[in-house]
Amino acid sequence: MVFTPHLRVPPRAYLNPIPALAHNRKGGGKIATMPSEQTDFLATQLKELPYFRAFLRAVESTFYQDLPLPQPTLDLGCGDGHFAARTFPRPLDVGLDPWWAPLQEARHHHSHAYRLLTQADGAAMPFPDRAFASAVSNSVLEHIPHLDAVLAETARVLQPGAPFYFCVPNHRFLETLSIGRALDKMGLRPLGNAYRAFFNRISRHHHCDDPATWETRLNRAGFDVVTWWHYFPPRALHILEWGHYFGLPSLMVKKLTGRWILAPTQWNLGWLERRLRPLYENPKHPEGVYTFYVARRRG
Repeated sequence: MVFTPHLRVPPRAYLNPIPALAHNRKGGGKIATMPSEQTDFLATQLKELPYFRAFLRAVESTFYQDLPLPQPTLDLGCGDGHFAARTFPRPLDVGLDPWWAPLQEARHHHSHAYRLLTQADGAAMPFPDRAFASAVSNSVLEHIPHLDAVLAETARVLQPGAPFYFCVPNHRFLETLSIGRALDKMGLRPLGNAYRAFFNRISRHHHCDDPATWETRLNRAGFDVVTWWHYFPPRALHILEWGHYFGLPSLMVKKLTGRWILAPTQWNLGWLERRLRPLYENPKHPEGVYTFYVARRRG
């Protein structure tokens, strides 16, 4: 979800935050270990989301399975809670987002995903210093115009040494779009650039940067980068790109029924799952257009 500096609503919470936070202010809290037997995130999410979104989110869900999440954990930009509900084996302590509507959806449809839901801007979180022992932010930071302020605030609420996991589109994303490349090959580079600008706008991206840019940005905010990897190769991006157009019927279904997928059955989705599975099972790629980062709050 997009964090905006123009948001002028006071923080609101559905639950009392004190039990979720007070038990681990000094660190040393319980470590949440992920299940050893990996869930088939692709099959699960294809039944619930438009295929292009399910494909990307399923890949990202797999990355968190071997990452420790000391409690309490902050989900920065939690949106409707679907990703956390399908990815993590325990409720995360706090889901924070500036928009009330997706938080309501998280409350009603994914109430088990969080102990606390809070509406607030990411640059002004209503939590004390060092309140959290870990944080995640899945495909959120690229949408934030005032990113430096949000990163600095995230560092403030994290304990020294706390891990911060996030993923974002990188510097290859726009240049790899299939329609833009096709226009370039036809000698229509200006039209290709116009298409890339259009796709970036509908994707609401403010940042598609390389690891060096992110490391500089994170260092400035008080984080050290532990590791990172690229994922989602060009072929996968093309599936996602065209899914934005072929997925329009799903949007209509969502508006009419409240569900993205009208017939979440094997006979309807099996062929799609078979096509996506090789890329789902081998997502890391040196030319991947997304990057997953493991950062740590500097102590």
